[in-house]
Amino acid sequence: MNNIQFGTDGWRGIIADDFTFENVRKVSYAIARYVVRAEDAAKGILVGYDNRFSSERFARAAAEAVTLTGTPVWLSEAPCPSPAVSLLVKQRKAAGGIMITASHNPARWNGIKFKASYGSSPLPSIVAQIEKELAGVLADGVPPLPVRGDLIHSLDLLAPYLETLSGLVDWKKLRASGLRFVVDPMHGAARGLLTTLMRRNGIACDEIRGTRDPLFGGVNPEPIEPHVAALRVAVRAGAYDAGFSADGDGDRIGAMDRDGAFITPHQVFSILFWHLVATRELTGHLAKTFSTTKLLDKIAARYGRTVYEVPVGFKYICEMMLERDILLGGEESGGIGTKLYLPERDATAVALLLAEVMAWHGKSLGELVAMLHAEYGEHHYGRVDLELREGQKERAIEYFSAPKLQDFLDFPVVRRENMDGIKIYLGDAGWVMVRASGTERMLRIYSETTKPETTERILAGVTSLVRNL
Repeated sequence: MNNIQFGTDGWRGIIADDFTFENVRKVSYAIARYVVRAEDAAKGILVGYDNRFSSERFARAAAEAVTLTGTPVWLSEAPCPSPAVSLLVKQRKAAGGIMITASHNPARWNGIKFKASYGSSPLPSIVAQIEKELAGVLADGVPPLPVRGDLIHSLDLLAPYLETLSGLVDWKKLRASGLRFVVDPMHGAARGLLTTLMRRNGIACDEIRGTRDPLFGGVNPEPIEPHVAALRVAVRAGAYDAGFSADGDGDRIGAMDRDGAFITPHQVFSILFWHLVATRELTGHLAKTFSTTKLLDKIAARYGRTVYEVPVGFKYICEMMLERDILLGGEESGGIGTKLYLPERDATAVALLLAEVMAWHGKSLGELVAMLHAEYGEHHYGRVDLELREGQKERAIEYFSAPKLQDFLDFPVVRRENMDGIKIYLGDAGWVMVRASGTERMLRIYSETTKPETTERILAGVTSLVRNL
C-alpha cells in the first residue's frame, strides 16, 4: 500500500491490513535513511516493542530493514514501554529509536513511533524529513539487499530504565508514609515496572491486568473512563490509598483516588506542577497544549511562572522543553514530562511523582484536588468526541468562528482563540472548544467551567447543535 502516513510520532495501521511486515520494513528503512542523512548513523538505532500481537516479530523486521543502510541496531530483548526507548536513546547517545506500538489504540492496531536522538518525539522538522524519505521508499521500494544480521545486537532496556527512575523520588519519605498502591498496566508494556520499583524500596504495591494479552482484556488500553473500571474495583476492594494506570506503551498516566474517583489528567498535571513549584520550589516554567485546564495558569501566576501554550500534540511540548527552561510540560490526554527526567511522556515516572506528593503532604489525591479548588477556584473539565457526516465538522468550526456568535446557551461569548481549533470564553463560567480531526470525520468538543453540571450542559448543548448543522 502506498498511502502510509507518518504522523505526530510515527505511523499506525490495522494489523494484517495495512500494518504488514512489508510496510514495517518500508517505514523502518525510511527512518534509517533519515538517520544516515541527518544524524550520526554509526551511533546506531535502538528498537523496542510493546505487548501487542507479534510486536516482537515486527520489531525484528524493523531492525533488519535498518541494517540495509549499514546502520547498527540494538534490539530490545523484551517488551518495554516507549519511554524506555527514549531514555536509552539519550543515555547511549544513539542516533534514534524505533518503537513498535500503537499506544492506546484498540487491539487490532499496531504502529511505529520514532524517538529522536534527544530522547522524545520527533520535532515537526524531523517528521517532515522522514516523510520525504518515506515518499521515496514508497515510490521505489526497499532495495533487495541482504540483511546484515551481524549489525543486530540484543539489549536490556528495562534494567537501566528502572535504575534511572529509582532516583526520581524520595523513597525514605514514601516508606515512612505507609501508603499502599495498586497498579493497572492494562496488559500493556508498563506491566511489572511500578511494582518492581515500589517493592524494591519497601512500598506496598500490587498489580492487576499485568499479564501479556494482545487483546487487552477486551478494552482499549487507554487510561481514561470507562476503560479504568477494573482499577476502580481493585482500589475499593483492597482499600488502597491510590491506583495508577498506564496506556499500552506506558507513556500516558491514569490515576484513581482511594474512594474510586477518577483523577483526570488535568488534575494530575495541576497537582504535580503545584508541588514542584510551591513545595519543592524548583525553577522553570510550564508548557501545555491548547486544550488543557486553566487551573495551571492560575498556579503559574501565583508563583511567577510563565505558561507557554502550544497546539495539541506532545511534539510541540517537546519542542518547547528543548528550547526553554520548562519544569513541566503536558497535554490533555495524560502525557506529562519534566526536566527532572526527560522531555518525554512517562506514566511510571509520573506515578512515582504523584506517590511522592501524597507522602510529602499526607493527603489523598482527592484531598489534593480539593485543596487546589479551594485555593484557585473549581475547575471541572469534560470532553466529547463526535463522529459526524461529511461536512459537519467544517460547518461546526465555521459556526463557532463566526463573529456574529455573541452568546451560547445563556452565556455571553467574551473572547475567542484559534490556536488549534476554536475556543470561546463564556463570561465568567469558563470555556468551550471545538477541534476537528485532521484524518477522520470527527469533532472533539472540550469544556471547562466552575461547576460539573455547567460543563455537562455546555457539552450537551454543543453536541446537539453540531449534530443538526
